[in-house]
Amino acid sequence: MLVPGAGVFCNCRGIRSSTKRNWGFMNNIYEQHWFALRTRFRHEKIVCNRLTQQGLEHLLPTLVRVSQWTDRKKLIEVPLFPGYCFARFSAQERLSVLEAPGVLQIVSGGPDPEPIPYEEIDAVKRLTQSGLAYEPYASLSEGTAVEIIRGPLAGVRGRLIRKERHHYVLIAVQLIQQGATVKIDINDISPIDSAVMITGAPVTSAFQVT
Repeated sequence: MLVPGAGVFCNCRGIRSSTKRNWGFMNNIYEQHWFALRTRFRHEKIVCNRLTQQGLEHLLPTLVRVSQWTDRKKLIEVPLFPGYCFARFSAQERLSVLEAPGVLQIVSGGPDPEPIPYEEIDAVKRLTQSGLAYEPYASLSEGTAVEIIRGPLAGVRGRLIRKERHHYVLIAVQLIQQGATVKIDINDISPIDSAVMITGAPVTSAFQVT
């Protein structure tokens, strides 16, 4: 059973073997972008704690799972996307990010790290802070492109899917090919041109830490 989690969001103010790589999308090495970080098993919170110490903005979406113990039930907060967290940093800061204990790599769709669109980060953050129930969902290809027009998620875009006679909006991070669904009233959405939806490719590894 899953219930909403608050998420962990810090609004604080690469690569050991590839320090000479050119991040071509960055015209300014001081310009910050959002990236996905692949972490070691169960190291998501450890990584985020270190990012906090470094003064870097980060996001660890979470949910609360009801765990059945032998004598009682217990609520446990777990990552929404196991093995991943997100951080906002510049090319100049990449090495300090990769040196954080538990970081394996900066996720990429090609030879260089690929920034995550702010709209996707904002949508995930708003979902975890909305107070609505949500759950992980792995299939990102199905559904019709829609925009939520009412409620705490107004303005968020995703894909409309139907499960067990209910309607849900799938909110995704395309680069890591993972997302989450939230139940929605069909009257609270509006269809949009699917051409404006970002489509992603399977994740490939870049800047692997050895």
